Amino acid sequence: MVDRQQSFLPVIGWREWVTLPQLGIPHIKVKVDTGARSSSLYAVDLQKFEKNSEQWVAFTVHPTQRSRVNAIRTEAKVLEFRSIRSSSGQAEIRPVIVTEITLLGKTWSVELTLAKRNNMGFRMLLGREAFRERFLVDAGKSYYGGRPKRNKPRQSHK
Repeated sequence: MVDRQQSFLPVIGWREWVTLPQLGIPHIKVKVDTGARSSSLYAVDLQKFEKNSEQWVAFTVHPTQRSRVNAIRTEAKVLEFRSIRSSSGQAEIRPVIVTEITLLGKTWSVELTLAKRNNMGFRMLLGREAFRERFLVDAGKSYYGGRPKRNKPRQSHK
């Protein structure tokens, strides 16, 4: 039985395009992962530093799947360091940041762990804590929010 409140929630698919405005990421494809509690962002070249007596981390994001082009270097305040168990059962300590996410015209804050795992199929996993009581998930469809416009390939001049 569907809760009356849930029937008014917008629907998202099992994969969507989101924006991370505070990190300067205009679009990144996410896997909406109802099996994962927390959300994770693939990040490399992590460097911890202090700013105003607070712990921060600088990192690089490659927002395009299977590509290292269009790398974005950004930084965020660290909320905490948390032990996260991956789907393979391995536990590791990861920095957790809080940043805004935009999906289907809604913007809200989410906690993201920064993962250095090269085998992540998607550059970002959106765990159920991030979308609970905001969206319903249609596991059979994708891109309810549409797809970003692709840049036309450049013509080579010979």
